Amino acid sequence: MVALGTDSGVATTALLTDMNTPLGLAIGNAIVDVIARAEDDFLVKQKMNKGGMALIDEPRAEAIYDAMGPAVETSGGSAANTIVGVAGFGARAAFIGKVKDDELGRAFAHDIRAAGVAFSTPPAADGPSTARCYVLVTPDGERTMNTYLGAAQDLHPADVDAEMIAASAITYLEGYLWDPPHAKEAFRKAAKIAHEAGRQVALTLSDAFCVDRYRAEFLELIKAGTVDLVFANERELISLYQTADFDTAAKALRGDAKLAVVTRSEKGCVVISKSDMVSVPAAPIRKMVDATGAGDLFAAGFLVGLSRGRDHKTAGQLGAIAAAEVIQHIGARPEVSLKELAQQSGLKL
Repeated sequence: MVALGTDSGVATTALLTDMNTPLGLAIGNAIVDVIARAEDDFLVKQKMNKGGMALIDEPRAEAIYDAMGPAVETSGGSAANTIVGVAGFGARAAFIGKVKDDELGRAFAHDIRAAGVAFSTPPAADGPSTARCYVLVTPDGERTMNTYLGAAQDLHPADVDAEMIAASAITYLEGYLWDPPHAKEAFRKAAKIAHEAGRQVALTLSDAFCVDRYRAEFLELIKAGTVDLVFANERELISLYQTADFDTAAKALRGDAKLAVVTRSEKGCVVISKSDMVSVPAAPIRKMVDATGAGDLFAAGFLVGLSRGRDHKTAGQLGAIAAAEVIQHIGARPEVSLKELAQQSGLKL
């Protein structure tokens, strides 16, 4: 989950006591991304659905690692990617997620802190190893993910810091949190705290296969107002409403959601509200290298813009800038300052 804001506030933990603005907070699956290039026939041989995300057990994780080629390891996870993007725009940021006290867990903690995000969740001393996601990137830039959740599944409601969430303008939740039962409880607890404090809640649907598993529950969260802002890509939107027609699905989402943003790859995005639908073009790129993290970084830019009081078009442009940066290199984390990119594009924060 992510939280942003511009009103004055007071931090609630020792790590953040110097903060005098509401913090950016993410709670999600703490995952180490293991990213490698692969050909389509490798996916077929490994019986993977191209472009999707599959949950796997530890033996399967080890088998994939042994079969894949040279890889790059970096801290990842959907909400973690988003909060790193938030920090890249110059906003204060923090993350809550569970790792084990092992080599990958220490690597995750180091990477996310080095990106400017406060991370103080105590690691698990025993139990499953730190979560990892094997990301196979095909020549067309599409990524196929196989995720072993491991220690990330041990995220509990007790890990949710109520005061931090209450101090935050927007709480951002990832759809992947709907898989582990205790994380689902943490999801609902955080949303309740945010609304009781007069704050807003955002949800990213995360993955079309995730939507397939929890379609009815996600629709209930949207229709009941548990979430105020929904992020989806075109494939997730079509899965949510079980129609192949984008316009039909967008119209249905407009009727159900208070505010929604649908990303459409090279077509840009559409911001959907009760009163309007605003199309924002994609930012130009030199070459598509790796689509991993595109949606996560788009959400970071949009949330930063929204929290700073920018209109929907400007927020969409900030999201497009962040997404364009991350798809031009391997990995789901920005390699340059997103704040500087925004300024170069004439979008001052």
